[in-house]
Amino acid sequence: MTQPDLPSDALSCPQTGAEPPIDPAKFVDPQLTVSGRPRALVEIDRLETVWFNTGTLCNIECANCYVESSPSNNRLEYLTAGEVATYLDEINESELPVREIGFTGGEPFLNPELPDMIGDALGRSFEVLVLTNAMRPMMRPRVQRRLLSLREEHAERLHIRVSVDHHTARLHEAERGDGSWPSMLSGLHWLAANGFHLSIAGRTCWGEGPAAARVGYGELFRTERIPVDVDDPAQLVLFPEMDATIDVPEITVDCWHLLGASPTDLMCARSRMIIKRQGAQTPTVVACTLLPYEREFELAASLAESLRPVWLNHPHCARFCVLGGGSCSAGRS
Repeated sequence: MTQPDLPSDALSCPQTGAEPPIDPAKFVDPQLTVSGRPRALVEIDRLETVWFNTGTLCNIECANCYVESSPSNNRLEYLTAGEVATYLDEINESELPVREIGFTGGEPFLNPELPDMIGDALGRSFEVLVLTNAMRPMMRPRVQRRLLSLREEHAERLHIRVSVDHHTARLHEAERGDGSWPSMLSGLHWLAANGFHLSIAGRTCWGEGPAAARVGYGELFRTERIPVDVDDPAQLVLFPEMDATIDVPEITVDCWHLLGASPTDLMCARSRMIIKRQGAQTPTVVACTLLPYEREFELAASLAESLRPVWLNHPHCARFCVLGGGSCSAGRS
């Protein structure tokens, strides 16, 4: 495949150095921006997606992981299938309008109880989205057998999203480490060959525009015979890059009109995430998949109690969600 025309220093993701650092006075007051204007907040519109962070341990350590996952980061402990079931019970008993259950990490397939969690959610007729690097943890024979069984029984509602940071081995491995490309491709081929619903998560931090990136991914998937429509934003999700140390505007209540945007478009208007902090006795609900550690975004112990407004008081709120248009859900209506 043709190597894209990228800057010679594009092996770092994100590229830094030229961007101004963030003003330390920003994102301090939950309700007011540094200029004294009312900060934007997001009311829950309709709880459609519930995420479970199955734990922050991962089999690899990326150069810029959104939640700092690694083989040694267990700041979020493994959730158990029983703890997941408690929240699934709450969804049903409270008649919450949830249609999609997402599993993220870390690498979710490191959690030995993940297949049971997936099976429980599918058995309750939810759509299920699993985020994975498709590497060795997913390819263990025990896991493969269970996934094949779940696909056989629930094919239309089980979706797997694989992280392919770039459409070339060189830049993918710059982010994920030497040897990560062939391991990922092996898992991707296995998923495609066995008829799983696939989507891909890429990054947009190497100086090429989204159109060029989609062309590059298209060449890759044609060569590798991977059935992904790169023109469908739900099948190829290109995430904006995040760095909380780089300057970004704060979002005021006036920004919705100025940007032609709506707070109902943001993830925190439609989703919540369940985490379990290291040493905690029970899980808790946070506002966002991208902010699992910030106590300010911890909402409640239960889903019903978590349905309260969220102030956009973090650089990720501005860069990823409002200005970048990012969303972690499957994007199906």
